[in-house]
Amino acid sequence: MEHEAVNSAGAGKGSLNSYLAGFFLAVILTIIPFGLVMSGVLPKTITIVAIFAAAIVQMLVHLHYFLHLDTSSEERWNLLAILFTALIILILVGGSIWIMVNLHYRMMDQAVLHTAGIQLAAAMPR
Repeated sequence: MEHEAVNSAGAGKGSLNSYLAGFFLAVILTIIPFGLVMSGVLPKTITIVAIFAAAIVQMLVHLHYFLHLDTSSEERWNLLAILFTALIILILVGGSIWIMVNLHYRMMDQAVLHTAGIQLAAAMPR
């Protein structure tokens, strides 16, 4: 019979089996994207989606097996703090990517118009 240790704050410590399970899951979730990229079996878009999916699952594995965060009442405030942090990071990173894509699109329009204008001026008879 295996008991998990609990500290005075109610946070549980994992057992050796839970650490090993987390370690093997993390290794497997690292090997899968590496194998997909190295083999080139799937199209590029699906490979990128698979890498992001494996990364998200791996974050959940780390949160559960190594940081011992779950939905128990003792860990609920820590989980809420991490979810709020993840939301803020998502807003900052997503907003930055959105701004950069719009800037790239607008800069490319100007470059294409400028290049087309030069070619049009060169092609016009004098």
